[in-house]
Amino acid sequence: MKSKEFMDKDVFALDEKIGKIKEVEVDADQWKVTHLEVELDKNIAESVLGAKKGGVRNMLNVSALEKGTGIWTDNGLHLKVAEDQLHMYQRPVVKTYLRSSL
Repeated sequence: MKSKEFMDKDVFALDEKIGKIKEVEVDADQWKVTHLEVELDKNIAESVLGAKKGGVRNMLNVSALEKGTGIWTDNGLHLKVAEDQLHMYQRPVVKTYLRSSL
């Protein structure tokens, strides 16, 4: 699969939609995909992260996909992980910004 085929695909946890894939993170030293950036649905962002707004992005560790716990279908990515276990596979998105001097 090409990385662009992942973008904006739905992510499900035990058949409940939790969000959409927005980015793929790669460890450049090891040439290995490490995380999928997922824009969480509002109810999931609130229950898992305590966020009070929608559109919250979080990084899903690909370890959530190992050993048959993740299945790709035409509908998107299906995780065999319960909503209350999602926090074990997530970390906040860290953005770095380049500053230019004018």
